[in-house]
Amino acid sequence: MSVLVLGGYGAVGAHLVQLLRAHDIPVLAAGRDAARADRVVDVTMPDSVETALAGVSIVVNCAGVENVRLAEACARRGIVFIEISATSAYVRALEHVEGPVVLGVGLAPGLTTLLAVDALASHPGPVDIMIGLGSGEHHGPAATAWTYGLLGQRFADPDGTDVRNFTTPARFTIPEQAGYKPFPALRADFADQHRLTREFAVPVRTYLRLDSRLATVGLAALTWAPALRPLAPRHMPGSDRWVVLARAADGPVRWATGRGQSLATAAVAAATIRELMRRRITAPTWIHELHRIDTLRHDLSATGITL
Repeated sequence: MSVLVLGGYGAVGAHLVQLLRAHDIPVLAAGRDAARADRVVDVTMPDSVETALAGVSIVVNCAGVENVRLAEACARRGIVFIEISATSAYVRALEHVEGPVVLGVGLAPGLTTLLAVDALASHPGPVDIMIGLGSGEHHGPAATAWTYGLLGQRFADPDGTDVRNFTTPARFTIPEQAGYKPFPALRADFADQHRLTREFAVPVRTYLRLDSRLATVGLAALTWAPALRPLAPRHMPGSDRWVVLARAADGPVRWATGRGQSLATAAVAAATIRELMRRRITAPTWIHELHRIDTLRHDLSATGITL
């Protein structure tokens, strides 16, 4: 069983290729740069994608391109398509692909999903998810574009109201190990909150903050004037330390923390690939249908993640 990683030499893809090779899993790094790619592919060209799929069992999209046709091309061949992206509209479209697609494979959605499901297993909800990202980490261009793409956009709250991204602050108690100073997090449109709200019939809400207060306040300001995004600094203050947690009403907090958002996403993707080598799926599947948070404890700790 071989794996093709689209964007295999990018911020997440390079970590994923390294982790898979460490477990002796055949993997090909794919991209447009022939000097760095094991298999040259341009994801914007259908013929190039079709050719690249030859002899592949699993495709992981780390290229940052949100195109349902990639998943459909894999589905026609019975190839498992794993998506690490988090844009809600795109994820909803992938849920309707007729074939083996795995959704929410990353830090958020991903670890956040598993933490929230674990909280819901013992408490009826509602559940608040908080994502803290290191604003000083060197992210790939796709991750940066995704965050800035939320500016000014609205999404549906479980109560039916519209919420603007990076507004409606809320405070969370963050474990000391994360090294985060206390200040509020802001609502943000991550796909798993919508999926879990539908599935468990309780409100699940996601909040985002950065480890830098200045950078977090900057997002809150820019969401009211997204046209000013080009003025945002390319390098922001902060570290590469992240933290995610799920807080159930009247229940304990589940959390995870580590260094390197890209590495964490790759670690979750690598564990998911190993699970898919043991079981077969034929339809769109969310990460919490494959894993429980405890089943990932060993794999995560190997990459420096603390639960």
